[in-house]
Amino acid sequence: MRSGRDRLNPFQKKLAIGLLVMALLSPLGIILPRLFNAGSAWGEWGPAALQGLLGYVPEGFRKYAGLWKAPAGNYNLGGEHASASAHIISYIISAIAGILIVGFAIFLIAKLLDRHGK
Repeated sequence: MRSGRDRLNPFQKKLAIGLLVMALLSPLGIILPRLFNAGSAWGEWGPAALQGLLGYVPEGFRKYAGLWKAPAGNYNLGGEHASASAHIISYIISAIAGILIVGFAIFLIAKLLDRHGK
């Protein structure tokens, strides 16, 4: 039997369901542009794409564009020539991994603050 401390309260249940729904909807960012022939996923532009969209690349963007390299480029775990379904599954896995990593970081920070009485 589980103790009361192990159960999620109603707010936590709603939050978990909301985050899961958002993770499941994350592939819309690649599905809709393909469906409407709109190019790449919204907001995932590199300097070349911004040049084409805006006619220029903001200096800060140009300066920091190469600062971060994602562990799985384009959130695609299936490789460069993976199928659309593999790409969609990769997006969902990436979203869930991101939620878990951020949630764990928040948990650790809360524990540290609680330990120090803040």
